[in-house]
Amino acid sequence: MKLVTILGSSGFIGSHLAAKLKEQGIECFCPQRGVEFTDRELGDVIYCIGLTADFRTRPFDTVEAHVSELSRVLRRCSFNSLLYLSSARIYGASSDTKETAGLNVRPIEPDNLYNISKLMGESLCFACSPKTRVARLSNVYGNDFSSDNFLSGVIRDALRSGKVALRTSLDSEKDYLSISDAVDLLIKIAAGGRERLYNVASGTNVSNRELTRRIQELTGCDVEVTPNAPRIAFPLIDIERARDEFGFKPSSVLDNMEELVSIFRRSKGAWL
Repeated sequence: MKLVTILGSSGFIGSHLAAKLKEQGIECFCPQRGVEFTDRELGDVIYCIGLTADFRTRPFDTVEAHVSELSRVLRRCSFNSLLYLSSARIYGASSDTKETAGLNVRPIEPDNLYNISKLMGESLCFACSPKTRVARLSNVYGNDFSSDNFLSGVIRDALRSGKVALRTSLDSEKDYLSISDAVDLLIKIAAGGRERLYNVASGTNVSNRELTRRIQELTGCDVEVTPNAPRIAFPLIDIERARDEFGFKPSSVLDNMEELVSIFRRSKGAWL
C-alpha cells in the first residue's frame, strides 16, 4: 500500500485508521467534506462515511452517506481498490451470520432503513467494480467520547452522575470489538484480502449484565433497568473467515474495560 485514501477520516473509525497508517509510514490522503478529489489517483480507498446511532432521525443523510456518495466515488474516481465499511447489524434478523448467508430485511420497519442502505452500498460495490471489498463491522468501541452508542453512553453516565439507566434488559447482548482490533484487521483486508466480503467482529456476545457489573466494579455506579425493558439479543457473528486468513484473535471488551474507563476519566473534558 503506497497511498491510502480515507473517506470519512474525521469520524471515529476513519481517524484511527489514518493515525495507524501514518504510524506505519503509509501515505494517507484524507479529504475533508466538500473538497473535490475526483481529479487525482486515490490508491487504496477505505470508505468510512456513515451514520450510526443517529440514523433514525436522519434518514436522507443515511442514504446519502451509505449509497449516494459511494455511487459518486465508484463512478467518478480512479483507485486501485476500495474497502466499504458496512455493518454486522444487518444480521439482526438472521440465524446464519456467515458472509455467504442470505439476509432478511423488512422495509416497512423504519429501523430497517439502516440495514437496507448498507446492503445497497454493498451491492453497488459488488456490481460496479471488481476492485471492491466489503467489511461488516460490529459495535466498535474505544475513545469515542461524544458518541451516542450504547457503551460510550453507559460509561459517561457512570462517571458523570454515578447512575446508569438501561432501556434494554440485563440479558440483552451483542458483539463488541475494540477500535485497535478493528483498525488492524481493516488494514490487512484493504492491503490484499483474498475474499470480497468479511465480518469484522469479536465473534462473542457480551450481555448488559456482564458489562454493567464490570463498570460497577470500576466506578461504583448504580444501575437501574426500565420496567419491562425488552431483551434485544443479536446473533453471534461468525469470524472464521478472518481467523483463517489473517489469524485474527480479537480481545475481550470485559478485559479492556478497566483501560477504557481510565481513558474516559482522563479525557473528561472532552465529553462533559
